[in-house]
Amino acid sequence: MSSKPTALRFKPLTFFVLQALACSAYAVDTAPAEVPDAPVETVFVQGQGRQVQNITRKDLAEATPGTSPLKTLEKLPGVSFQSADPFGAYEWSAHISIRGFSQNQLGFTLDGIPLGDMSYRNHNGLHVSRAISSENIGNVSVSQGTGALGTASTSNLGGTVSFSTRGPADTAGAALAQTLGSDNTSRTYLRYDTGLLSTDTKAYVSLTRQRADKWKGDGGQDQDLFNSKVVQKLGNSQLSTFFNYSTRDETDYQDLSFDSVKRLGYKWDNYAPDWQRAVNAAKGVYTGGVNNLDDAYYLGRGLRNDWLGGVAFDWQASDTVRLKTTAYDHRNHGESHWYTPYTPSSASVPISVRAQEYKIDRHGVVSDLNWEIGNHTVTAGVWAERSVHSWTRSFYAVNGPESTDHFLSDPFSTVIAQRFVSKTTQFYLQDNFAALNDRLNLSYGFKSTKARIKGDNQAGGRAGGTLEASKKFLPQAGLTFALSGQDELFSSWAKNMNAYQAGADGPFSQTQEAFDLSKGKVKPQTSTTIDLGLRSRRGPVQASIALYAADFKNRQLNVATCTGIVGCPTTLTNVGKVETKGVEAALDWKISSQWAWFNSFTYNDSSYKSAPLYYEGATAINVNGKRVVDAPKVLFNTELSYERAGWFAKADAKYTGQRYYTYLNDSPVPSFWLANLSGGYKLGNIGPFKSATVQLNVTNLLDKRYYATIGTNGFASSDPAGSFATMLVGAPRAAFLTISGKL
Repeated sequence: MSSKPTALRFKPLTFFVLQALACSAYAVDTAPAEVPDAPVETVFVQGQGRQVQNITRKDLAEATPGTSPLKTLEKLPGVSFQSADPFGAYEWSAHISIRGFSQNQLGFTLDGIPLGDMSYRNHNGLHVSRAISSENIGNVSVSQGTGALGTASTSNLGGTVSFSTRGPADTAGAALAQTLGSDNTSRTYLRYDTGLLSTDTKAYVSLTRQRADKWKGDGGQDQDLFNSKVVQKLGNSQLSTFFNYSTRDETDYQDLSFDSVKRLGYKWDNYAPDWQRAVNAAKGVYTGGVNNLDDAYYLGRGLRNDWLGGVAFDWQASDTVRLKTTAYDHRNHGESHWYTPYTPSSASVPISVRAQEYKIDRHGVVSDLNWEIGNHTVTAGVWAERSVHSWTRSFYAVNGPESTDHFLSDPFSTVIAQRFVSKTTQFYLQDNFAALNDRLNLSYGFKSTKARIKGDNQAGGRAGGTLEASKKFLPQAGLTFALSGQDELFSSWAKNMNAYQAGADGPFSQTQEAFDLSKGKVKPQTSTTIDLGLRSRRGPVQASIALYAADFKNRQLNVATCTGIVGCPTTLTNVGKVETKGVEAALDWKISSQWAWFNSFTYNDSSYKSAPLYYEGATAINVNGKRVVDAPKVLFNTELSYERAGWFAKADAKYTGQRYYTYLNDSPVPSFWLANLSGGYKLGNIGPFKSATVQLNVTNLLDKRYYATIGTNGFASSDPAGSFATMLVGAPRAAFLTISGKL
């Protein structure tokens, strides 16, 4: 086993950064509109014919630095987020669902650029935690249910999440933040803004370095990020460019089952650094309560390098016409390592490293036209992308506990190799019409989507072939009606489609025989969603309540047929349809100038309907009437915040109801409460620093033990014995202290 030269850490960045900044006299704000540096306080978005809510810059700033922006969304109605680490950034475990729709059924964008479904084995994007430092995000907008029509996504069945970055500031200066805390955590963030120059140019660059140990077991979870943007104003228009780079090195936690936690304890993890115990276990000699090969492995690791850049032109053609076009390019190189006892390195070493290597090379363009005509606002847009994705599974020989914190080369065996070329085109057209002195606002439109994947199986027993998902007319409509100056009704209806998935998951993860049999039968997943709700403002109180229903047809599920480390071909199953109905409510009360209280509640009932029988061996599986996996029925969040004379504090608690990881619902995952606390003081000007702040964050305040992420190794049809290792437990109480300021 040897290593390839890799672009880890910041050493290779200098050339690319200087080239990007020097060659781009101009830069883009690729967001729909540039997010100001000042915090935006609005949580509820008025005037939308669908459920839309914001996470503000203030929410992001008060979270633990390094916290995934996805984690900050869990306060909103309908949103369930789980992770095994305090930051919500460990990608193997980070998982979000909205109204029972899982992460790969949602759409995600960063300043309008598609991020794909942000899954761990992503074939068409990258996770937002690698795309941008959380400190550089201005706000996050969530559209539950119908989603935004113009979102550049082919996976948004159940909603969209839009991340908007903080553009370069008009005032020159530097910002510095240092975080220290539990598990030897150290995070350093540095940003420099040029301010608005005499050439009407402004730019920023930022560096982020984070190092942290796992909270249990051996190994660290490290990341470096570089972000940059240059903006050139051209009258009322602007041209811009950006370049982001990220390296991530994460040591994995061991997946657990109910049975393994009972036998081995809540803090059970992989064997490292005990190499001999891993060797003994690979030979069938178990100690300390271990009774099978999959209770633990020596070590697991994930490596990801990403380059994301682009250019955009925001052209204000007139007072009523605006055209914004963004061209982007994304490159990814990643590997996932597991020390496997199933494939020996030699007669004397019963362990090898199983590595899955991922590469993405995608580029595309997103263009949106906005035209105001009297009482009408017409928007139209197009998105086109070509993505080349490849992945392999290989085995590397080891002589002992060698370091695998680098990309590997010279495998002794490659058992799977696939390459996919995906071409996506999407067009949308929408009209927004205001009437009755702007009391009635009606929007209606459609999108047309075509996504074609050509898969080539180069080694191993996986599938190759061509699949195309196409819908020429996916309509969407919404309306709002102002009952008064304080209250408005809203309603929306939409049809959406989820394209087929390339890569290690999805239809191409089957055998060729199974793929050929399913090709003419399995159709793209579609959903029809309807919302009806009320928003209200009464002085210091904002509130919303919404009823919703979704008819989810042709739902596809991959059924795991062996443990994750073995990686057998999956069985792609069409489970007919899913019926979802529910209610969600939110209340934001500014009790006084110092106190605020936010609450959200969700009741979601998602169950399988009209599902045909499928077989595992000779056993017939009938999931009709069963609840959808990893879809809690009840969610509740409460958050109390205080701010006065420079002091600020926030306490929150989240309840997550019972979930299932089996389609027959025979292994319920217990419900739990989780509480967090944060607070600090704005010191003001101290020495060379301006706006200095000290902040303390405590996660899992009550040190609760609970099962966080489920389905890490997929979902099983049945597991009454609780032996399927597909869960991760939550991190214990952790504390982090941050000192920040501006120069």
